[in-house]
Amino acid sequence: MDATDPIQSFESGAGRPALLRDWRLWAILGTAAVIVLVLLPRGGKKEAGTNPAGGRPVPILAAQARQGDMPVSLTGLGTVTALNTVTVKSRVDGQLIRVDFTEGQMVRQGQLLAEIDPRPFQVQLMQAEGQLAKDRAAYQNAQADLNRLQGLVQQGIISRQQLDTQNSSVAQYEATLKADQAQVESAKLNLVYSRITAPIAGRVGLRQVDAGNMVRASDAGGLAVIAPIQPINVVFSVPADDIQKVLGQTAKNGKLPVEAWDRDLKTRLATGALAAIDNQVDPTTGTVRLKALFANADRTLFPNQFVNARLLVDTLRRVVIVPTAAVQRSPQGSFVYVVKADSTVEMRAIEVLTTNGDETAVKQGLASGETVVTDGLEKLRPGSKVVLPKPTGTKG
Repeated sequence: MDATDPIQSFESGAGRPALLRDWRLWAILGTAAVIVLVLLPRGGKKEAGTNPAGGRPVPILAAQARQGDMPVSLTGLGTVTALNTVTVKSRVDGQLIRVDFTEGQMVRQGQLLAEIDPRPFQVQLMQAEGQLAKDRAAYQNAQADLNRLQGLVQQGIISRQQLDTQNSSVAQYEATLKADQAQVESAKLNLVYSRITAPIAGRVGLRQVDAGNMVRASDAGGLAVIAPIQPINVVFSVPADDIQKVLGQTAKNGKLPVEAWDRDLKTRLATGALAAIDNQVDPTTGTVRLKALFANADRTLFPNQFVNARLLVDTLRRVVIVPTAAVQRSPQGSFVYVVKADSTVEMRAIEVLTTNGDETAVKQGLASGETVVTDGLEKLRPGSKVVLPKPTGTKG
């Protein structure tokens, strides 16, 4: 048999490796062709809303930039505090026979709040007055004896020593009368203290003692707490870096206006004025404490309530203002998406002056009247087609 016969060579194993390589090559090429055919239709498909050249328009919300005045404020978390708080206590010991106030009631200074059984103090007053009358009679008798002895001394009937002794007795009775008078006044004062009145005007808190209980001057809790709420203070903190701005504006404009807002900065609760600035920086927080005074005419502020205090330190005049939601930030700086006349968007770099809540003042990069995107920003790219929602009641 011929040694070059291919069949003989295959059967003998001489050509088998080359043939296997050819089959593997064809298998790889066939698999690659299938993958290309499968992926080719998807290659031209683009996500809706991200195709600058076309595709479905991206629904957005937008607002117009406007020119106006922008307040520059410092905002800090504050606590509402009463001007002074008084715990109403009894100044004498006795049984509480009447409570004459309602919890949460507004009371005026000097108003009767409660009464302690006055009878023991009335008895003490009677005893003190009786002792005073007794000692006054003894004093009068001693004074009469002194007058008689003075005449006898002049006549030489008695010695001068007896007159001096009587003078000393009269002085002792005078001192006794003063002590008795003090006991009378003390008994009268205790009788007055049996009627517990409001030392200041304000709102009464919850009652701590009910009628019928024994109360003592040494009781720590007292009967109730009175806290005035008109006017009322708010104590808040601002960064130490901003304190010079506050001091400068205070020196120039006097008392700066302060607004109290709720925790979410959505509702303004009251308006007041800056009353005091602390004399040192808190080293643990790097802030300075400020105190503002509020008239609180509608009683919206409550002692120990947490609020956001917004201190107005300046006003920027005739600046371009946009909603804060429209301003985006990147490593290159701040930017907004501006809606052009052809309903496409343009990424515009801007320089921000300041932000005050929901509004931001723009120094440059944007003109008044231009439309900026405020919602739907995550789906936009430069050149994306956009559509604004139709006004309510408009037929499509």
